Amino acid sequence: MADVDEDEVRERLKSALWFSIGKIVDQESLDRNRNATPQFIAALTDLVWHQIETIATDLESFSQHAGRTTVTTDDVLLLARRNQDLYALIKDGIDKERAKRAKGKAKQRR
Repeated sequence: MADVDEDEVRERLKSALWFSIGKIVDQESLDRNRNATPQFIAALTDLVWHQIETIATDLESFSQHAGRTTVTTDDVLLLARRNQDLYALIKDGIDKERAKRAKGKAKQRR
């Protein structure tokens, strides 16, 4: 019974991904005066889905290797280590969020 629920959730997630990618492709096609076939959208969706699965597996492996059960920002940074631009964007976002949280905690202490 749990397998059926998991399969159903997986299919619903894939459908939502297909819908979102379809909307993005349609908008880009209009902006660029081009056409995209449903087969292209399906192939792009499949590619993105497999990337998501690979990333999720890697993040889980990194956290398990560190002896944790939760994925942290350190795991995400480790995943992005080979792409300097992506790493810099993620690191900047993390630093800004940490600064914002620290500022909020400082206000609460006053």
